[in-house]
Amino acid sequence: MDQQQRYDNLKLGERGAIISIAAYIVLSALKLIVGYVAGSEALKADGLNNATDIVASVAVLIGLRLAQKPADHDHRYGHWKSETIASLLSSFIMAAVGLQVLYAAVRSVFGGSGESPDPISVWTGMLCAVVMYFVYRYNKRLASKVNSQAVMAAAKDNLSDAFVSIGTVVGIAGSQFGLPWLDPVTAIVVGLLICKTAWDIFRDASHHLSDGFDASTIQSFKEAIMEVEGVEAVKDIRARNYGSSAVVDVVVLVDMELNFAEAHEIATSVENKLKETSEVYEVHVHYEPVDLSEMLS
Repeated sequence: MDQQQRYDNLKLGERGAIISIAAYIVLSALKLIVGYVAGSEALKADGLNNATDIVASVAVLIGLRLAQKPADHDHRYGHWKSETIASLLSSFIMAAVGLQVLYAAVRSVFGGSGESPDPISVWTGMLCAVVMYFVYRYNKRLASKVNSQAVMAAAKDNLSDAFVSIGTVVGIAGSQFGLPWLDPVTAIVVGLLICKTAWDIFRDASHHLSDGFDASTIQSFKEAIMEVEGVEAVKDIRARNYGSSAVVDVVVLVDMELNFAEAHEIATSVENKLKETSEVYEVHVHYEPVDLSEMLS
């Protein structure tokens, strides 16, 4: 995949973020209004959850747009990490709101009126769960098409929101059967889910920003390199993430009897081999001569 195609994919990925933002604005407003009118702590907590998702989706959108900026004098590798930084910031906001939801829900458990919320909150929760499921399906297909980690993360967030809404429905419905405390307890669960999602986003973003990389993917790169004719061994291989793409540094051993042009051709073949995978953006290959007789002895 060439660089222009990667930029085009980022542009196309914006569509998923925009759809998520629109859905979250409508659904969060609906849940908060109905939650306050119907007296449902769980539905209000779910509405606040969606409000944080607006911020997270806006962060993804901004990150996707910044990532499209070409390399400049002080960003020689480009701006691919912008979407990762945006995800990190959104995780802080989500954690703050999740803690606020937990605080309000716990207060409601110990000091609430004990009244069951209006049944309209059940239907509201069901409607929102269905809408979010279809948004998830759309974003998942889009993420697979454009190979975007950011859009796939947004899709997973969409799915978790659908499950949260289903849990909210269960809690509210249970309160209709003489268990009014089940509604604020469900709000506590929602708050915990918000915090967990925030932690997951923070963990993944910080892992990428600290140049962490999946070991199994490194192994697959190594196996692909060994398929290149002329490569005797892989002495060292490292990789780091730049948005949804990877930059790979590799040191290969080649026969010391080869001349410069032949060794360089092997290095070029290694580079092209790794770039056949959609996630690899750039490859730096260093080759070192080795005495084959010593390797075989």
